[in-house]
Amino acid sequence: MPQSTLASVSNSTAVHADAPSIWLLAWRRFRRHKAGLVGLVVVLIEIAIAISAPVLIPRDLAIDPNPLNILERPSAAHWLGTDEVGRDIFARLIYASRISLSIGFLAVAMAILVGTSVGSLAGYFGGWLDNVLMRVTDAMLSIPTLFFLIVLSVTLGPSVRTMVIVIGLLSWMELARIIRANVLSLKRREFVEAAQTIGARAPTVIMRHILPNTLAPIVVAATLGVGNALLVEASVSYLGLGVQPPDPSWGNMLYNAQSYVFNAPWITLYPGLMILVTVLSINFVGDGLRDALDPRMKDR
Repeated sequence: MPQSTLASVSNSTAVHADAPSIWLLAWRRFRRHKAGLVGLVVVLIEIAIAISAPVLIPRDLAIDPNPLNILERPSAAHWLGTDEVGRDIFARLIYASRISLSIGFLAVAMAILVGTSVGSLAGYFGGWLDNVLMRVTDAMLSIPTLFFLIVLSVTLGPSVRTMVIVIGLLSWMELARIIRANVLSLKRREFVEAAQTIGARAPTVIMRHILPNTLAPIVVAATLGVGNALLVEASVSYLGLGVQPPDPSWGNMLYNAQSYVFNAPWITLYPGLMILVTVLSINFVGDGLRDALDPRMKDR
């Protein structure tokens, strides 16, 4: 091989090796989204605190009633005060974050699994399967969310598992539509047709060639879905149909405190603030990811 050709190949390889990946470019764009970056830091801190809760504070303070400390105001002994049965609010917030965040992430994982499967099958195969799956999706979207939540919660019984199942079943439809639209576009691309030509089976084409090119909308939908799942959990728990005492969640803390809004406002203030800050932070992260992963944006 001529020396000039070797040099050309070497230079070409070096260029490709040095070229940043789409995820590196996305990270660079995301870092310029200040609100998204702040939101990411807040969420990571909350996750770290939730994971290390047993090390930070005894669980007994969050679960066991203490008749000697009923409705105490915030103090050095109880930083955020105590509730109507003497449990430490700070401890309950920390342990509630474990449950609320777990519900949010697990429900979204379930929604991604169902939505991605439905959207991929409908978009790739088309025809009668597409019609059936999209009609099911439309039917699910037409069901009043709160009514469906109440019925399933009563039927399955209030628990963390029920919350994950219910929220997951109510959260996959929009993602399925997005994935279907992307698959309809991608299956006509040359690299997909080439894989089909050499005999690749449908599951292989979908998993190896199509879905990797739809990760951006999945990541964004998952991030925003966690915030929505937290709000749904809080709403259902506030109605008394979610996580049951003595296990704390931010929603059932609000439910238990609704009779003490005026004479002990700290009981409702702090779980409400946690829901507000967490959902806003997650939405900021979602907005930042949407801007960073938008293929129409330039890396300036």
